[in-house]
Amino acid sequence: MAKFKLDETDHQILDMLIENTRTPFTDIAKKLLISAGTVHVRVKKMEEAGIIIGSSLTLDYKKLGYAFIAYVGVFLKNTSQTKFVLERINEIPFVTVAHVTTGKFNVFCKIRAKNTQHAKDIIFLLDDIEGVYRTETMISLEESINDKKRLMHSIFKDM
Repeated sequence: MAKFKLDETDHQILDMLIENTRTPFTDIAKKLLISAGTVHVRVKKMEEAGIIIGSSLTLDYKKLGYAFIAYVGVFLKNTSQTKFVLERINEIPFVTVAHVTTGKFNVFCKIRAKNTQHAKDIIFLLDDIEGVYRTETMISLEESINDKKRLMHSIFKDM
């Protein structure tokens, strides 16, 4: 597949979709002074090129009762157990992100919980997975930066 080249209009379309993935193409078209068909074609090309992969919904977990966030570093007895441990971690719905990492931890997880007691229960579930040597937890006091647009704008400047 040939490398897809983004232009300024594509950047503006992505900018608006990152802000709100539910923005109608007609609204994007009006703001950019182009046709809705043009927006549709450009989005379709970015999907086909693998630049846009689906869309997502952002939830307010605080309003759902899951305001407690912790990060758990997982130490494994043997790195050969990584796949097995990840499969077990995947069975715990409160682990929302897991990365295989280098450095201090073998796996690094983000958990969402109702409160400290619930977080403790989740951490104990992680500790009890066969192959886990120990865990180390950091509690998030607040999410200070969560901005996908800053990276996107930096990437656009490099293109």
